[in-house]
Amino acid sequence: MNTVRTSSQVTLPAASGAWREGDPPGRRRWYVRESPLVLEAGGELPGVRLAFETWGQLAPDRSNAVLVLHALTGDSHVAGPAEPGHPTAGWWDGLIGPGRALDTDHWYVVAPNVLGGCQGSTGPSSARPSGRPWGGDFPFLTQRDHVAAEAGLADALGIDRWALVVGGSMGGMRALEWAVSRPERTGALLLLATAAAAGAEQIAWAGIQVHAVRSDPNWQGGHYHDTGRGPLAGLGLARRLAHVTYRSEPELQVRFGRSSQGTEDPWGGGRYQVESYLDHHAAKLVRRFDAGSYVVLSETMNSHDIGRGRGGVRAALSRVTAATLVAGVDSDRLYPLSQQAELAAGIPTADRLRVIASPHGHDGFLLEGEQVAALVRELVHRGHPQGASHRPGLLP
Repeated sequence: MNTVRTSSQVTLPAASGAWREGDPPGRRRWYVRESPLVLEAGGELPGVRLAFETWGQLAPDRSNAVLVLHALTGDSHVAGPAEPGHPTAGWWDGLIGPGRALDTDHWYVVAPNVLGGCQGSTGPSSARPSGRPWGGDFPFLTQRDHVAAEAGLADALGIDRWALVVGGSMGGMRALEWAVSRPERTGALLLLATAAAAGAEQIAWAGIQVHAVRSDPNWQGGHYHDTGRGPLAGLGLARRLAHVTYRSEPELQVRFGRSSQGTEDPWGGGRYQVESYLDHHAAKLVRRFDAGSYVVLSETMNSHDIGRGRGGVRAALSRVTAATLVAGVDSDRLYPLSQQAELAAGIPTADRLRVIASPHGHDGFLLEGEQVAALVRELVHRGHPQGASHRPGLLP
């Protein structure tokens, strides 16, 4: 990967932090779709591949499969250390493994990188059939397209029905879509810090972030992947904006207050500690993510409406048959508890809304591992799917 070095001596990619062909594969495997994917917004996407990782062993009757779905800037590396091919450690590492809530001595856990992503699945940084990156020509996707691609992966693995589907934030949108569009394939459902439909404020925040990326002179209409100049500044700004919405005001105040960063003087061009914190998270994302994927997936999240074409949200939620738990984070200002309350009230198989206590805001669903593990343990023994033997499209 070609890189550039900033004045602070942080090594950044020249154009994109996406995984590209020739990079170490890490623990990834790939599912290759045999036909183009017909898209909800019109047209089709040829050459679809999904990168995925698995933990544990699939039972002979295929009754022990669990689907874990990541959020906007997540990927398939849910568990395990940072290693060649995986720039960061697993984002829910404490949840998966022997003796953990998703005990891999019993459960077969599958985590795909979402369609449109940048860590091995087909997205803007991927080559189209002509061999050139899709870039700005990558088509508009919805959560229904994501789930259609993931259903192909499930078919390839021989999984007719997931014992459990779990996701938070954007992953929760996909998990909900699984339960509404394919109730016969969803045995149990855990929804965390998500919504039945994207709200106006969520659309506004995401829209500002997309504008920040597209306003970068190096965006080049999205066709920057092979130019050596990518919209890193725009992506970093988008991440700074997003990260403020992911955390809570009290947490930021307690951690940083008005303190300056080290010996820097904010009155003389230096930074406050909270600014340094946001700079750090921007640099981290730029090193492992792609601006085109950020735009595509942000617009996908904004399109989310489980009731679209289904008679509205209430009618759509009534389709869910999976045993369901819905949880939100008490300090979440991006996806407030009222949105999870709507889900818990509208899903016939859900009980009361569960509340994760956390000072960390929206990110609490990632950081409060013990509380999330307790919710998982309530569900993992419900729903035992029937298996099938057809296994098309898997690559070792």
